[in-house]
Amino acid sequence: MTKFTALFKSSYQELKSVRCITLMAMLGAVSIVLGSLVFMVGDFLKVGFNFLPNEFVYYLFGPVVGVIYGAALDILTFIVRPAGPFFFGFTVSAIISGFLYGVILYKRPLSMKRILIANLFHLVLIHLLLNTYWLTLLYGYNFQAILPLRALKAFIMLPVETILLYTVIKGVEASGVVNKLFPGKNVRITNK
Repeated sequence: MTKFTALFKSSYQELKSVRCITLMAMLGAVSIVLGSLVFMVGDFLKVGFNFLPNEFVYYLFGPVVGVIYGAALDILTFIVRPAGPFFFGFTVSAIISGFLYGVILYKRPLSMKRILIANLFHLVLIHLLLNTYWLTLLYGYNFQAILPLRALKAFIMLPVETILLYTVIKGVEASGVVNKLFPGKNVRITNK
């Protein structure tokens, strides 16, 4: 329990860093731009790559920053590029996503397996259950009718998102950018 508490305290301390806030803002802007490059498949299914900067923030700064970043980015994305009416349920999903990824990835050795586990939790809890439910409330879709197509897309994208996030984090770490921006922030990558 003390490790869990220390994780939150450490993530909270990240908020006191101007570099953390600046990087969150820059990656948030990148996420909004990538979010505008979304491919729509039908009325309720979209494929995009704005998850990369978001999950990178959760990985670098943890659950406390992840919760704040997720909520702020969801609201800012709606303001900058509204795609339908604002619905607070999707903000809740973004908050839970930031928390989930932050707890699983922050200050832990990075591995394909760890990212896959985080993505699986996110896929089932957020994408398939919560977001599908929010769509049924917002647009009146039948939950059982839209779930199979959403599940198919999610399970196809799962290995793609896992490999992409691992590759991006590994590439950024290899470039030394994280160590230059945040001296002492050790990114540990394992091959498991």
